[in-house]
Order: sequence, then C-alpha cells, then structure tokens
Amino acid sequence: MLILVTYDVNTQDAAGRRRLNKIAKMCLKYGQRVQNSVFECLIEPHDYAFLQNELLKIADLTKDSLRFYNLGAKYNTKIEHFGTKTSYDPEGVLMF
Repeated sequence: MLILVTYDVNTQDAAGRRRLNKIAKMCLKYGQRVQNSVFECLIEPHDYAFLQNELLKIADLTKDSLRFYNLGAKYNTKIEHFGTKTSYDPEGVLMF
C-alpha cells in the first residue's frame, strides 16, 4: 500500500529542529521524499502502523502536525504529477 506522510514541525527552538530531523530520518527509512515535508511510502500494513506510532512519539502534537494519507494498493490511478521534478516508480529499482 502507498502511504503519503506529510508533516509541519515548529522549528522555532532547538528541540523543534531536532524533532524535524528525527521525523525526516524516520520517513527516509520507509519512503521516498517527494517534497520537503512530504514522503511517499510503499509499505506493508504492519510497517505503516509502526511508522505512524514512531512518528507520533517523536512529534510534539501541541506544536507539530502530522498527516497520513492511505492511497492503497491501486495508487497509480490516484496520483497525477505536473512540473519540473521527474516522478519515480515506487516499485522500481532504487539505487544508492
């Protein structure tokens, strides 16, 4: 299933900047950054539950915002891309 994770972290203090870094690193473990605070994660349901739980532990929900969009298994029909950045195939080969 494809999950879109978006976040807005209050970075007015050092603790906020640390939370932002931790959230981004956790998202990178499970997905591909498609915009600054937006990740596409092609993951299994149990991994999604784990990721969501970990991000909720990191965030300060009195200052930060997290959004999770479940695009499901048939996500290809739900995504349209326009603009300069080229899209990628989440099921394709990923080289490091």
